[in-house]
Amino acid sequence: MTPVFDLTLIWVGIIGFGVIMYVLMDGFDLGQGILFPFAPDEDARDVMMNSVAPVWDGNETWLVLGGAGLLAAFPLVYSVFLPALYIGVFLMLAGLIFRGVAFEFRFKANTSRYLWNWAFSGGSIVAAFAQGAVVGTYIQGFETENMRYVGGALDWLTPFTVLTGVGLLLGYALLGSTWLIMKSEGYIQDWAYKITPCLLFGVLIIFGLIGIWSPFIDDMIRERWFTSISLLWLIPLVTLGFAAWTLRAVAKRQEGFPFVATVGLFVSTFVSLLVSKWPYVVPPNYTFWDASSAHESQLFLLLGLLFVVPFVLMYTAWTYWVFRGKVKAGEGYH
Repeated sequence: MTPVFDLTLIWVGIIGFGVIMYVLMDGFDLGQGILFPFAPDEDARDVMMNSVAPVWDGNETWLVLGGAGLLAAFPLVYSVFLPALYIGVFLMLAGLIFRGVAFEFRFKANTSRYLWNWAFSGGSIVAAFAQGAVVGTYIQGFETENMRYVGGALDWLTPFTVLTGVGLLLGYALLGSTWLIMKSEGYIQDWAYKITPCLLFGVLIIFGLIGIWSPFIDDMIRERWFTSISLLWLIPLVTLGFAAWTLRAVAKRQEGFPFVATVGLFVSTFVSLLVSKWPYVVPPNYTFWDASSAHESQLFLLLGLLFVVPFVLMYTAWTYWVFRGKVKAGEGYH
């Protein structure tokens, strides 16, 4: 009997939503750590860390949700991705662990505070770079045979994936600076306003280089984007529109709109990535339908997820509502 609903498409939507929620919410969080060494002083670092302290662990819920959902709905992805990305995933998790520990110990330390500063910053940089390299590896594709990965342990580390890693580093730093504009005041906010345009131009340059390079490493991307001019080209135009909005909001010293515009820039870039690789989840050979689990398994897990996701969304919304104000040095939220 043919299923009434295509559960694979539903799961693609769920996983996609979980991924973009993680990228956005942990992105500005990681961005604070990336910017940490360049902060004006220790008071500014206190404000930066305090601005994300109430929400950082909740932000990573989306990573767990997306990872667990991916394993349940698309088990082939794990059987290929993990052998191919062991080192990259290990670096990402190690970075997240270091910065998580730094959250707990930095405010309690005196003479060793500088060590926890470096742990927070180093963990954030390593985790962000590893995530960007993983995205680059996905764009490159995987060497597979009989639904198994047959490449080497370091195939994920190439000049292209280094570029995508740097691109995501700058992107997270941009999210972090626009978040700081919204959450800080005085000279700290002035500093965030000052660095945001520089970060934005860096992001646009790196993303532009990735866009130029990608068609040369994937024939499908070249055919999809350059065989004929289509409505797909509206996506890069929308991305540039969000970039222009960010610059305009910073120039007018608006507080909330720079962050909102940067979120829009990330969402449009994410959509362009999905459009470029659709319908392949393990490129260049396996689609979402090839990688999916049994229909019964997808349905059973979906019923459970329908109870979990609303609670996660409510908890997230409530947390951000409670901590919606500004952060002052030595005082926290007020």
